[in-house]
Amino acid sequence: MKSSLLLTGIGLRAAHYADFLEQRPAVAWLEVHSENFFGEGGKPLHVLETLRRDYPVSIHGVGLSIGSADDLNWEHLRKLRDLSTRINPCLISDHLSWSSINGQHLHDLLPLPYTEEALQHVITRIQQIQEYLQRQILIENISSYLQYGGSTIPESEFITEVAVKSGCGILLDVNNIYVSARNLGFEPTRYIASIPPHLVQEIHLAGFSNTSINGKEVLIDSHNNHVAPEVWNLYQATIKLLGRKATIIEWDSDLPPLDTLYLEAYQAEKIMRETYVPAKRTG
Repeated sequence: MKSSLLLTGIGLRAAHYADFLEQRPAVAWLEVHSENFFGEGGKPLHVLETLRRDYPVSIHGVGLSIGSADDLNWEHLRKLRDLSTRINPCLISDHLSWSSINGQHLHDLLPLPYTEEALQHVITRIQQIQEYLQRQILIENISSYLQYGGSTIPESEFITEVAVKSGCGILLDVNNIYVSARNLGFEPTRYIASIPPHLVQEIHLAGFSNTSINGKEVLIDSHNNHVAPEVWNLYQATIKLLGRKATIIEWDSDLPPLDTLYLEAYQAEKIMRETYVPAKRTG
């Protein structure tokens, strides 16, 4: 008998639909990629609506291109709003990034220059998105492989300011912080410590891979592997700093059996329970 997880869930992928419907693993919640459910019917929506009866569901997108200079994609937002109305998700999230320009869409989540101009641009866009959806959204920090020479604001300060001034929340991806820290040479724990705990409503964990470019090791946020020991250590430090947070295990390619994902989720739950002890009230 699997232990019931109180705060940790799994990213639901098509390869595991049948297993989920049959086994109903004792995870706390599920997260799906919103764009996979923009159709008006079909098996994916049927599966999601069925599982929604037994699990809270979060919808996590990659297509809002929040930082783009293009106009907001109102057709995309309409589909997101329709899905939200249909599923009533516990959370809605996307990335602090851009992926389109002049109507051309790229297959990457690209970093922003962290400047005052970009800050105001992103705040305005998120406010427009939230007003349209009539829901708060969360924004996720992405993994980075380069940084702009013109950036004037540290990333952790930038994402904090975006959340405070737009009213959105933060989805803190601990694996992305570790990957970016190794690639760009900053201290990941200091990044996390600078984020106000009340702004963080969700955490992502995933696996990375590595490659060599011009003789330099580069970590890739590939979501095709177990959570690395170094990322587990950073996750433990995150829980110490921020408290217990709802956590999702992401695994998008080279998918393992569902039991493997459950064990990753169980490890996160175990770390949360053993690491964070709420302060006792006095008086």
